[in-house]
Order: sequence, then C-alpha cells, then structure tokens
Amino acid sequence: MTEAKSYKDTVNLPQTQFSMRANAVKREPELQKYWQDQQIYQRLSQTNPGDSFILHDGPPYANGALHIGHALNKILKDIINKYKLLQGYKVRYVPGWDCHGLPIELKVLQAMDAEERQALTPIKLRRKARKFALKTVDQQRQGFQRYGVWGDWDHPYLTLTPEYEAAQIGVFGQMVLKGYIYRGMKPVHWSPSSQTALAEAELEYPEGHTSRSLYAAFPLTKATDSVEAKLKPYLVDLGVAIWTTTPWTIPGNLAVAVNPELTYAIVEVSEKSASQEAEKSSKPSKTKAKGFAPTQDEDSLESESADFDTEAEGFKYLIVAAELVERLSQTLDKDLTVKTTLKGQELDQCTYRHPLFDRESPIVIGGDYITTESGTGLVHTAPGHGQEDYIVGQRYNLPIISPVDGNGDFTTEAGPFAGLNVLRNANPAVIDALKEAGSFLKEENYIHKYPYDWRTKEPTIFRATEQWFASVDGFREEVMKAIQSVNWIPSQGENRITAMVSERSDWCISRQRSWGVPIPVFYDEETNEPLLTEETIAHVQGIIAEKGSDAWWELPVTELLPESYRNNGRTYRKGTDTMDVWFDSGSSWAGVVQEREELSYPVDMYLEGSDQHRGWFQSSILTSVATNGCAPYKSVLTHGFVLDEQGRKMSKSVGNVVDPATIIEGGKNHKQEPPYGADMLRLWVSSVDYSVDVPIGQGILKQLSDIYRKIRNTARFLLGNLHDFDPAKNAVAYEQLPELDRYMLHRITEVFGEVTEAFDSYQFFRFFQTVQNFCVVDLSNFYLDMAKDRLYISHPDSVRRRSCQTVLAIALENLARSIAPVLCHTAEDIWQYLPYPTPYKSVFESGWVQLDETWKKPELVEKWTRLRAIRTEVNKVLEQARAEKMIGSSLEAKVLLHVPDTQLRQQLRKLNPSGIPRLWLQTPKPELMVMGEEPEAALASETLSLDTGEQEWNVNQILSTVLTTLRQVFSENQRVWLTVGVVVGVPITLKVTATVLASIARLPLLADMLQLVGVGYSGWFVNRYLLRAPNRQELAEKARSLKTEVLGEGSPQPEPETAEPEAAPPAPVQPQPRILGERFTVLSNGVDELRYLFLASQVEVLDSPDAIENADYRSQSEQVWVGIVKAEGEKCDRCWNYSPFVGKIIEHPTICERCRAALAGQW
Repeated sequence: MTEAKSYKDTVNLPQTQFSMRANAVKREPELQKYWQDQQIYQRLSQTNPGDSFILHDGPPYANGALHIGHALNKILKDIINKYKLLQGYKVRYVPGWDCHGLPIELKVLQAMDAEERQALTPIKLRRKARKFALKTVDQQRQGFQRYGVWGDWDHPYLTLTPEYEAAQIGVFGQMVLKGYIYRGMKPVHWSPSSQTALAEAELEYPEGHTSRSLYAAFPLTKATDSVEAKLKPYLVDLGVAIWTTTPWTIPGNLAVAVNPELTYAIVEVSEKSASQEAEKSSKPSKTKAKGFAPTQDEDSLESESADFDTEAEGFKYLIVAAELVERLSQTLDKDLTVKTTLKGQELDQCTYRHPLFDRESPIVIGGDYITTESGTGLVHTAPGHGQEDYIVGQRYNLPIISPVDGNGDFTTEAGPFAGLNVLRNANPAVIDALKEAGSFLKEENYIHKYPYDWRTKEPTIFRATEQWFASVDGFREEVMKAIQSVNWIPSQGENRITAMVSERSDWCISRQRSWGVPIPVFYDEETNEPLLTEETIAHVQGIIAEKGSDAWWELPVTELLPESYRNNGRTYRKGTDTMDVWFDSGSSWAGVVQEREELSYPVDMYLEGSDQHRGWFQSSILTSVATNGCAPYKSVLTHGFVLDEQGRKMSKSVGNVVDPATIIEGGKNHKQEPPYGADMLRLWVSSVDYSVDVPIGQGILKQLSDIYRKIRNTARFLLGNLHDFDPAKNAVAYEQLPELDRYMLHRITEVFGEVTEAFDSYQFFRFFQTVQNFCVVDLSNFYLDMAKDRLYISHPDSVRRRSCQTVLAIALENLARSIAPVLCHTAEDIWQYLPYPTPYKSVFESGWVQLDETWKKPELVEKWTRLRAIRTEVNKVLEQARAEKMIGSSLEAKVLLHVPDTQLRQQLRKLNPSGIPRLWLQTPKPELMVMGEEPEAALASETLSLDTGEQEWNVNQILSTVLTTLRQVFSENQRVWLTVGVVVGVPITLKVTATVLASIARLPLLADMLQLVGVGYSGWFVNRYLLRAPNRQELAEKARSLKTEVLGEGSPQPEPETAEPEAAPPAPVQPQPRILGERFTVLSNGVDELRYLFLASQVEVLDSPDAIENADYRSQSEQVWVGIVKAEGEKCDRCWNYSPFVGKIIEHPTICERCRAALAGQW
C-alpha cells in the first residue's frame, strides 16, 4: 500500500504578525512616537483639503493629577477631532490650562508651614503659584498625550502667559468703555474658609445640609391709613411673624417682605386644649438630622423639632399668610383663630420695631420668591445678606448692613454679638436674645441644599462687600438671542443656560486673592474714587503684555500710570483685587482664538461638562456678547459626570475612585486591575451615553475588554487571510463577484453609513454598537464563518478565493478607518500590518470610509435576510446534535430542509445544485480517473445555466469526451461488477444530453420524461450489452466505430487561445467551464450554496417534511422545517467535508473532488 499523502502544506492558512493581544502598555507609546516622528497631525491639519474645524479647549485647572472626568472630556474632544481629520478638515486643536485662582493658591499654601505663610508676600506667593502651575501643566500634558489625544502640545495656551493676560485686560477694558463694569456694595457669596468672594460657578449645593430655622415675631408699631381700621383692634398685641434658616442674619434685618397677591390673616394665639396636648405627647420624637458640627448649645437640641414655650407674651395676635394658618398652628403648637384678613399689598409701608436693635423698619413688597410652601408667608429681609433682599432694599432705598468680616465673624457693628462666628456660635446667641426679647416663636432643624465652597467644601455666607461687577442687565437680551443662535448638544442644554442667564444677578468679577490677573484700577488716596479710563487700561495692558501680570505687584504706581496721571496733583494707589478665574477662562476666545492666525472666531465647538452651563459656557458668551455682540461658539456639546458602577459619586473616603492611569498601566495587582491601555479607556468613552452621568468600574472594563478582543481578533483574521493579496493586482471586479460577496458589500455600505451618521450626530454609542455588531454578527458569525472554506481550501489564485479576499480587504480598510477616531492605536496598528502596499503612511492619511454607491443592492437584502434567518434555525438544530454527540462538527451533517413557501423553496433549490445532473467530461490524464458514481456534493465554481444559454457547449466535444472515457473503461475494467457500475449511466446520459443539447430551444426538460426514458433505456441496455462478455466486447467495438463515424479521430477541439497583455499582472485563475479538476463541471459558483451557508457537507431541499420527521434532530416552525442526519460519504483529509467521492480518486484517494480540483488549479 502507498503511504497516505499529507495535504497540510496545500491549505491556505492565515499568516500575519499582527498580535492577538494588544500589548497596549508597550505598543501604544510606539505608535504615538510614530505619529510624532511622521508629524501626522501637523501635516494633516495643514494639508487636508477641507475647511478648518476648530474645537476650542476649555482649560482644566492646573492644580493636581488627572482624574476620570478629565479622561472623558479630553477623549470626547479627540474623537471628534480625529473624525474631522479623517473627513478631510483642517483640524486645529490648541489645548489649554487655567493657571490662576484659588485652587492653585490653596495648593501652594497647603505646602507651607505656618511660619512661611506668615512671612509670605503677594509676589512670593505668585512666583510659587506659577511654578506649581507650570509643573502641573507638564504632568497633565503627558497624561493627555498618553490617552492618544492629538493637538498642538508644543504651543498650548496658558492663562498665565503675558499675551493671554493682556488680551484679558483688553476684554475688561472694552466692557468698561461700554459701561458694563461698575463698583458697588452688594451681597455676594463669601467663603470664610477661603476669605474671598465666589462666583456662582464656584459653589456646590450638597444635599443634607442642616440649618437652624427660626420662627420669630417683630412687634408692629404703625399701620398705614388704608389698613389702620382693620389693624387697630389688634395693634397693641400684634406681631409680624417671620421665618428664616439663617438666624445670624437677624442683626442685619431692615425690612419684612410680603407678596402683594397673597391673602394675610390676623390670627389670635391661644393654648391648645388638653385633648390636643395628650395627642401630641403620644407621638414619637423625631431624629436629629446631620448638619454643622454642633456647639454646646446646639447639642441641647434633643430632636429635629425642639419645642419651647412661646415667650412672646405681648403677641396675642400674629400676621401670617392665610393659607398657612392650619400648618402654623401645628408647627407652633398653638390654636390660631383668624380674626380678619387683608391683601399683602395693604401691608406695604406699615412699620415694626427690630426686637434686638433700636430701629423701626418697614413692611415692603417683595416678589414671587415669597410663597406659601414654607415659613409664614412673610420674609425677613436683610439687604446685606441676600440677593433678593438687596434688590428689594434698592427699590426702597434701604441701607446695607453687613456686620460680618472676611472670617465670618461679627464686627462691632453687631453690638453684643461682636466676635461670634456666624457659622459656628452666632445662631444660638441670636436665638437666646430673641427669647429674652419676647420675640421667639419656634426653633427646629431644617434640612435643605446650601451653598458650599467647591474647593474647601465648607459652607459659604452672603456678605455685602465693595466689589467689581459686570452689569449683566446691560446686555442680557443680547445674550439670550445669542444663545438661540447656537446648536446645543443635547438640545436641553439651551433651556438650561437660558434659565440661568435670565435669572442671574450681576456678575461679581473681583476676588480678594493675589494669584490672578489684576483688575487694573487705581484709587485716589484722598477721595477713594476709582480711576479706570481707556488710557489707564491701555497703558497697563501694554505693560502686562511685555512683562506679565507680576508687574502690577512689582512696579510702583508711577510706572503703572500713564504719563498724564503721574504729575496731576493727585496721589493714587493700586487696587489689590484680582479677576474671577471665570473671567480668565471666559476671555479665551480673545486670548487664544483671535490671537492665533490658524484659528477662527467664532469657533465651531465648545465641549465640556454640564456644570459649565453656569461656568465656562456662560462666562464666555457673556464676555463675547458684551464686547462683540455674538456668541464665541457655533455649537456646544455637554457631557455628564462619571460615577462608579453603582451610580455613586466617586470619593476617596468611599474608596470608589477610578484612576485613568491605573486603567491604562494597570494597578499593583494586575489580576485585579489589568493594564488595559488607552484604547480601552477610549472605547469606554464611546460606549456610554455621555449626555447623562456615566458609570465606570472593573466590571464594566472587563465587559469592554471582551468586546475589544472580538474587534481585534476580527481584524487579525482579515489581515491573516490577505497575506498573499494585493488589491491592485488580485481584486475581482464587482460584476464577477458571487452574490454572497455582493450582499456583503451592500451590508458594508449600510454599516459604515450608520457609523458615519453616528459620528455626524455625535452619538458615539451608536458607533460602538454598530461596529461591535458588524464584527461579531455580520463578519465573525456569518461571512467569515462561511469564507474559511473558500480562503483555506481553494486554489490560492482562484476567483472563488480572490473574490472573497476582495471583500475582506474592503471590510478591513474601512473597519480600520471607522474605528480610528476611537481606537486610534488599534486602527494604526492594523494599518501598519496591511500585507500590501498603500500610498498612506498612516490610517489617518487614508481618509474616511470609502464606499461605492454601486455596492448598494437593496434587492438582495430581503433574500439574504431570510437565508440568514434559516441559517439561525439550522444552527440551533446542529448545535443540539453536536451537544448530544451525534456529530462532532457541522461538516459531519447533512441538512434536510423544507419550507412551505414555494417561492422560497425554489430560491433554496437554486442555491443547492447537488441534485442537478452533471456533465462528465474527458480527462486529459488517465491516471486522474474517478472510480465510481457522480458525487452529490457541489463540484465547481462557475455556473452553467442550461435554460439561459449562458455557456455554449460543443456537442461533438461532449460526445468525444464521453466515448473516449467509455473506451478507456472497457479497456481497463474487465470485471462485470465494475463495468456495470461505471457504464450503466453513461449511455443514458449520452442519449439524454445529446437530445437536450440539440433541441434545447424547443424541448422542455421534464423530470418525469427523463426518468421514464432512463428507466426504460437502462433495462434494455443491461440486457443487451452487459450480461455476457461477448456482448460487452461488441459494445466496445460499436463505441469506437461511432466515434470515428460521427466525430473523426482525435481529441476534443481545443479552446481558442487568448493573448494576454505583457505588462498585466497575473489574473486570478478562472474556473474552466468544461473541465472541473480536469474532470467535472457543475451548476454552481462554489460560493452561493446552502451547504456553505450552513457549514454542512450536504443539504437536501425537500418538497415534503416527511423525511424530516424521521430525523433524530429536527425543528419545526411556520417558516422552515429542519432535520439533521449523518452526511453521506467519507471525510476528506484536506477540507474535512464529507463526500461520496472520497476514496474514488485514484491519485488522491483520501480527498474529495473539490480539493482535487483546487490542487489542479481549477477551483
């Protein structure tokens, strides 16, 4: 016996150096260096053919390490920028940093000991702050670059540079000249812990703050003429009931405000009955809520609602809102009986006496903020301690009293309370004083939101101080119009910023800190009047442009003043206030965009967190509209905050902080915190709906790593199967592609069209879902699963294989392009491993996805959607058979299929050519003869359509081939059983085929007729020629004679020769329609067949489901019946398909007819 041959080396296995593992910690920095060395971003931003695209960077604070919120923000920006670059835009991205302000100053101060802080001068502090900021900028820059973010990192903008500071002074100067800047005594958010005024954007409002709320009564002293008659009976014993959550502000009280539209009641106060008292005592006590650290006095509160006896002995009557009488009766634990009512408007200008200070104050008309949701309906008003209070006070020309210093301590103006801290021990003292004065009604804890300093995390207060303001009222309407001109993403952002701007007060732009841009104002030493003119501002601006803002602290006043003010007989001093850091960053459109030639104003987009509606978005549009009359941006995109996997805010104390550096490089324990690389972080950004708060954690990262691995392995498979393919030489024309390939090209246009729409609409989670689905469902589970047979088994240069590689190359290149904005390192890695040359050094030079409109074939979708649905059903039954060990793989199966839909069944039959008669042709090599019957499996790769005339066949050639074959059989096979086995069908085939081919235009191929002819002729032929040896010899002689008589001696007519162009590359091997594997031809292209769709060796489409009912493994639905039986034939050593031909090819007895054809270069 001859030794079995090995066909391992004849199989086209994938070949690529593209690693299955990303090894991101090592590979990503290598790719980043490649980008830098090749200047990819720099060249594209200059040479791309499209328009410019400017996404202006909102500057992060240079005050610490990067956190996960930074990563979300910067990666979102980079995804957009890279997408625009791929689309051909000239993208110019200038990263920036906010380098001034309290956050950095606090970091510097925290690093000093008490003695050093004591000796610190403003200029020393500024130098230390500058050094700290620049160091932090370098650290953060490296982190951002490690994320794969592209930009002009060598020339970022810093708010501490002289040119930027000078531009900011210029913006301030323009607003001064337009009358929008003024100095005034107003209540502002003041942080005692930071000792400076704060803007709204510098506040936090945490839940659960506990205040000591107070009900008190001020004695009414005088009624106006319009209500005197109503009030006179009660005036002696009448108190104005108020409610406040800040008892410490009572010393600053100068009015009580009412709502003019509300109805107020004069109520008589009396003790509750005994039965009511008993009911009260049976109620459980309440739990004390959390709040400030309690003082000794506060500790005496034993419940959330501490009860005291009403000591307002003179107040037999109280004025309260009529709607609140019943509720207040319960709160105060008193019976309140309504004696009379009146409108709030009627109380205007009535007066009361302050219970703690010797002054009378008016009842005034407030605004809509006075409601009946809480309190008494009358609001204690202290113009020095509240914004609404201040506005009302201005309307009534009330003075401003704010007896609190920068530390939050009462000044001597507060009388007996001087020295007490308003956030610690002032509240109990004020309450005790009200008790002694007989004005106390009730005290209880009140849990609500309260403004905190966002840096120190300590409560703030309202305190009236001399500050510089931008008068928003002066240009509010213009801002509202500008907001409407902007594209807000998501759209609700417009409503949010509109509400904020419409309701906001004037902008306090001054800060009492040293590290910042100075407000360039001088004060007259004698009058204290400010000096702020066009000339003085311009002069200071020029100095700062040359020397930086340190010059304000280093130079004497005489040098900072213009020449005309140096000897005018007046003496001036420099102001010590600096500008709000939101004015710093809010001027970036002037300090960066208008200063750099490559940028354009207004920019295309601002992109930051949703908190910037009251921060950078707002400060930028305020300064821009105030000076230029337009918004500085065309679009604004906002994202949410990052939470942990349970949806909780990240906190070091909770231990749920996710560090982006740990995600990239890994933690101390790589098993618990693996090094995922930057692309995993970027994939997470693309996977979430950034318009809301987004979660992250190790569980989420693990899921994403599995998805990333599938995308990477899909790309690796594509690369490996293109190792011998060059699109310029080997691509198959679209018209020659099998239908499956044309359907896949249609799917590619659909998929990458959806990806493009996702990027255009900034819905990156749609990109994530679409690409994931494409790689897993369309490629791995469908097309590539079917393609393995073509890629591995076919002749390397066959159309069957090259057509598949054509599709793979298109899919791979567009996959790399489409993931490049997000998985930039992976996309570049794929591109660098392309096995064929391209004109591009980088995937980013290749442009966006490239699709051909001719690939769109919607008519294929319905057919292949139904086929894929049937495939899903077949796979379920195959899996069941595999799970129960009937088969090891699907190739061991034969699929029985029945569909009730006649039209669909006909389509399936066209995809199942195994049952269609084959033409047996002569082989030029006798040793390649097949010993046996025609196999049921598909054998060729080009369709022959007998009823459409797609191929022209020469009858003489066919007859010659058949007769030659017959003669060889008779001469080599003398045994009866072999002769009968080989020859019985040949005359039948000859007779029927000759008739059909000669009369094809007019004779229908009717199955019943053919069967009748075949049976009758077979019986006669066996009896006449095969039963006895002499008769068989006679048959052989007749065959030789017939060939000579009909055809003449010789071989079949040769094929006409076709000249090939000398310079043309070798074309893919075209299947020969006459000879398959030098032996057969069939009605198939070797691709669009059911057995390849199901990955089975054989498929039989049945007219009736009867045979399926006997299958061991089957399924049934309204659309399809599926049965699984063992495949017929033996297993091919080369392709592992089962075929009746295995063992019957003399030269290759262990392989099937398909593999024999592939080895011969014909399939």
